[in-house]
Amino acid sequence: MSYNTNNYPIEDKVEISHIEAGDEHLKHEAHHHTTNEIKHGDNALKYVGEERVELTEEDNVRIRRKTDKRILSILMWVYFLQIFDKTLLGYANNLGMSTTVGLHGNQYSLLSMINAVVQLGWQPFSSYLLVRVPARHLMTGMVFCWGVSQACMAASSTFGGLLACRALLGLFEAGCLPLFSLLTVQWYRRSEQPIRVAAWYSTNGMATIVAALISFGLGHVKSPHIHNWQLIFIISGIITVLTAPVIWYMIDSDVASARFFDEDEKAKAIERLRANNTGTGSNEFKWKQILELFIDPKTYLWLALTLCNNVGAAVTTYFGPTLIGSFGFSKNISSLLNMPFGFLQILAIMVGCYAATKFRLKSAMLGVFIGIVIVGLALLYSENTRGHLRIAVALIGYYLLAFLFGCNPMVVAWIAGNTAGQTKKAAVMSIFNAASAVGNIVGPAIFTDKDKPHYIPGLKTTLGIFCAMLACVGLQVVLLFFFNKQRQNQRVANGKPRFIKDTSMESKYQAYGSEEHSDALGQNALLDLTDFKNDEFVYVY
Repeated sequence: MSYNTNNYPIEDKVEISHIEAGDEHLKHEAHHHTTNEIKHGDNALKYVGEERVELTEEDNVRIRRKTDKRILSILMWVYFLQIFDKTLLGYANNLGMSTTVGLHGNQYSLLSMINAVVQLGWQPFSSYLLVRVPARHLMTGMVFCWGVSQACMAASSTFGGLLACRALLGLFEAGCLPLFSLLTVQWYRRSEQPIRVAAWYSTNGMATIVAALISFGLGHVKSPHIHNWQLIFIISGIITVLTAPVIWYMIDSDVASARFFDEDEKAKAIERLRANNTGTGSNEFKWKQILELFIDPKTYLWLALTLCNNVGAAVTTYFGPTLIGSFGFSKNISSLLNMPFGFLQILAIMVGCYAATKFRLKSAMLGVFIGIVIVGLALLYSENTRGHLRIAVALIGYYLLAFLFGCNPMVVAWIAGNTAGQTKKAAVMSIFNAASAVGNIVGPAIFTDKDKPHYIPGLKTTLGIFCAMLACVGLQVVLLFFFNKQRQNQRVANGKPRFIKDTSMESKYQAYGSEEHSDALGQNALLDLTDFKNDEFVYVY
């Protein structure tokens, strides 16, 4: 076996004797990539070279299961930790952090938003690191450092100390969601991505449930030596730090370097991703893709969708327990009443992404969920402007806000499925994270202390924001329709079929280009081309 300069074996592949029905066209002579294409293409292209291998549905299922076991399990656990660590600030405050440290005025709001401010400023650097640093190294380092930062919150006895630790937490968490989105795209077919995004993103709700339980339990701890809010940060910090070596052992950066696949499985795993036309991973940062990102109108609608949704998400994360507390419940009961909210988050995320996959219409499900959130905000607004607050109705309105957490994973999957080129993907997901950070800044800022206990101006503003988000969904669908028309015209000009079957969206594996019987189809898939440059790209609604 010989190796290229990236230490990927490219010769002497295991012979594949079985050929799935419809794959016979792959026996024909392959397209010959130039040296320059191989040099600037995906790592997978350097591994497989010109080879097109065949695989059955049984191969597809086996590879997907192995990927779930090693990659998805880690994504779910680490994302849980990220949300858990970030959510604990609200519960720590409920347990007396502000009183102990002596916070006053808007200092708690500043603590809530400082990690988002840092994340916003770090995103340009984050997008570069996401491309240049292998995922295995990057994730291990990030998790270890934010675990240390979280644990140090317990040792902070001043506002300045808490602010510094919270800022470092934001810095090391900054690349988490963009990295997870990239890994989901690099390891899974487009039809599989929404459910996988939902799997790790739904731990958002589980983190809310666990944080509420731990807060309730530690709220009964009585010690003259340590405050119960300090115990929260110590426990979560230690768990996060101990996770870092597990990540290093379990995860791999891309398919071509996967230690849990043999050589035959690597080639098949790459082939099953070919129809995505979104790439399988490259470590070359390409400035041309950054330029394209900023002239792509989709970018600005992705930004608007994310910003609108995360204003609401920030409200529930930081002021949810406080909002419930304003209904007249004790701090411990307020923590428990936030548990149904966590269950609804999980339900919304899983049901939404399943339906989006089943009906292949992420935009439609996104619109339905936004409508539910608007109803919830309307209920909260109307109840809080009444002379007499009906707690049951207000709680229903608050719980309906959980459906906004079903919007973010659908937006992530929608972005991932409609963006190609490693640098462009990294940058657009960094923009997603930046917009999330802005939402986390704006959200707490519009719910100020002077508006307690009902926060009427904040609720009214948030209601308007979600109405604007619904309009953005419609605009994006129209834009994607016209982009699909452009790609069709490009294919005709290049001698390819106007209409091609997007087999990446099929529930079962089907070789890309098998229905068109065209050897030309699929040769762009591993060249690290953007969705604008690849004439075979099909946008999904």
